[in-house]
Amino acid sequence: MIRKARRETRVEPVDRRSKETLILPPHEAETLRDGDLVLAQVGTAEQRYGPKRGKLLEVVGREDEPRAASLIAIHTHGIPTGFSEAAKAEAEAADPPTLAGREDLRDVPFITIDPADARDHDDAVYAQPDDDEKNPGGWVVWVAIADVAAYVRPNSALDKEARDKGNSVYFPDRVEPMLPERLSNGLCSLREAENRACMAVRMVFDATGRKRSHRFVRGLMRSAAKLSYEQAQAAADGNPDDKTGPIADSIIRPLWTAYGVMKKGRDARSPLAIESMERKIIIDREGDVASITPRASLEAHRLIEEMMIQANVSAAETLEQKRSPLIYRIHDAPSPEKVQALADFLHTLAIPWTKGETVRTDRFNRLLDETRDTPNAEIVNEVVLRTQMQAVYATENIGHFGLNLDRYAHFTSPIRRYADLIVHRALVRALGLGEDGLSDWDISHMKDTAEIITAAERRAMAAERDATDRYIAAFLSDRVGAEFAGKITGVTRFGLFVRLLETGADGLVPVSRLGGEYFVHDDRAHALVGERTGARWPLGMAVQVKLEEATPSTGGLLFEMLSDPAPPDRNAPRPRLGVRARGDRRPGGPKPPRSGRPPGIKTGRKKKMGGGKRR
Repeated sequence: MIRKARRETRVEPVDRRSKETLILPPHEAETLRDGDLVLAQVGTAEQRYGPKRGKLLEVVGREDEPRAASLIAIHTHGIPTGFSEAAKAEAEAADPPTLAGREDLRDVPFITIDPADARDHDDAVYAQPDDDEKNPGGWVVWVAIADVAAYVRPNSALDKEARDKGNSVYFPDRVEPMLPERLSNGLCSLREAENRACMAVRMVFDATGRKRSHRFVRGLMRSAAKLSYEQAQAAADGNPDDKTGPIADSIIRPLWTAYGVMKKGRDARSPLAIESMERKIIIDREGDVASITPRASLEAHRLIEEMMIQANVSAAETLEQKRSPLIYRIHDAPSPEKVQALADFLHTLAIPWTKGETVRTDRFNRLLDETRDTPNAEIVNEVVLRTQMQAVYATENIGHFGLNLDRYAHFTSPIRRYADLIVHRALVRALGLGEDGLSDWDISHMKDTAEIITAAERRAMAAERDATDRYIAAFLSDRVGAEFAGKITGVTRFGLFVRLLETGADGLVPVSRLGGEYFVHDDRAHALVGERTGARWPLGMAVQVKLEEATPSTGGLLFEMLSDPAPPDRNAPRPRLGVRARGDRRPGGPKPPRSGRPPGIKTGRKKKMGGGKRR
């Protein structure tokens, strides 16, 4: 970001983790204004002292523009934007689908259920009772997915750019799509009452929710209705509107009954049941944040999620049976070190966890259930979440720990994820459903593709998180000085991270603002502990804070702590006052320890002693 002074023009970083400032030469800076957002790099001229010399590459916007947060995130994380002329031409040349080589599914009354503001619809569902006498109480569930493979052919310009992007990236105010709008919002979107090419799977479940069989078809479908999650949920609850009323009995209620059966199988499987509070940022017409609200968690969300999971499992099973190469979605079990850290932490709360026991999802779920209605519910949920590994894409299967599945592949979102497109192509080739299936090049480069799309997913997550932080900081910038209720969600040697209950915003309380004593970091108990008094700031503690700074350009929030710390834990060892200065200094004697704290206790910053006024 440009900061102009009388004698120089500086480029200050918008990444709060970076401290490097650049000085631009006068001939490059003369047309720039204070607050311009630019791309710059370190210049080649040597600079021994002071800020380094920079070279201007591009002006990308203004810090006071409503959409600056997304622009900064896109350029900071290197998100690929736009499409080449060749890719756009291929998309524009795409033809509407026909029945050639497809099964006619237009009589199946599929419906789409998506967020109210969704523009693309890549999945549709339908359910009906199974009429097989050998399967009493069983259900047939159809899941239809947009047939992106019919339009994005291997080694085409569209394919190369989709692979490079890896996935669509979603910001509060915009989407950077993996495919051009002609496809993502057009021919590959399952629009209501329009013929659309699809890959569909017909799954049969018994009365206990166990999947008995499935088969894939390449079809032509026609969505009977486009519904929001809220619309579908209201109709299932007996409050239909003008649109859902005519299909409530014939389509919506059967879907809910089928889900009730599928849920039995899900409950028996016991996937990891960690709870997370998601927030939705509402942007007004001017591009400013109008409000930040919790995302509702509806049964309609869980219905679609479970049907998509079963479709993904079916894809992986079919491709394994056909001995086809594929990209799995894998999720490793927590490492022994993380489980040990969890056990140590639970010990500080007097919650039993047997060391060395086999780690299973149902064991985590039992822990979450046992603490759900206790004061420790949120802190245990947070620490269990941090114990888990990250899911990745890979060509070698180790299963999906979180979902408690032996095999899993992404099949249901090929509009926005390249992994799903590869799985679609694999199904086309393995099942003989056309000439546009997995290519030999796809197969030989599949491991590289898995690594590329995993990195792209990480990149997208970081960019989305940074943009959200900047929008929230902008939203709160006119409330500096206000007091908020929050929870401690992170404990480090340099301070506490606090999440505001009202907005879900995260900010830092530096250790220097926690009072007039030396605090040490107890990483086993996830707490800062006062060296003199033993007063504690533990993870999950409810606190009141005052907003001191909100910096939209970086997304940073700085809080002052208003609450008092928790009292000492009588069962925990407490570091002794002044132990840092002691030790055997005799010649030849043992060296004094680097710190007199018990193992697992890390040093924090020391606050200067002074008056009681907090800064």
